[in-house]
Amino acid sequence: MSIGAILVVLFTAFLILISTLVLLKKGRIPVKFAILWLVVFLVLLLVGCIPNVIMDIAAKFGFKTMSNMLTGILIVMLFFMCMALTIIVSGQKTRITLLTQELSMLKEKVEKKDKENG
Repeated sequence: MSIGAILVVLFTAFLILISTLVLLKKGRIPVKFAILWLVVFLVLLLVGCIPNVIMDIAAKFGFKTMSNMLTGILIVMLFFMCMALTIIVSGQKTRITLLTQELSMLKEKVEKKDKENG
């Protein structure tokens, strides 16, 4: 792996680290997703710091190049992130439905009370 490629990987890793920490500090992402991005940071950091070991691992798994293995790993991680987001959205939809139903029931009670008092 060339020095330029190593520098790009390390720069990307630290960019992910800084972005994740800033978003986490501002409360824009939950901790469980921040942890996932920190794992991505660690993988990229390992690739940048010890590329020969990562290249050997990629070869043992049958990948022609290390970049193919990393791309595959990142695609799998993105798949899991999409699944997690789908679960969250589904849960939020259920909660919104329940809140709407509760609001309708409360509104009906308030209107019934108003009719009795007025």
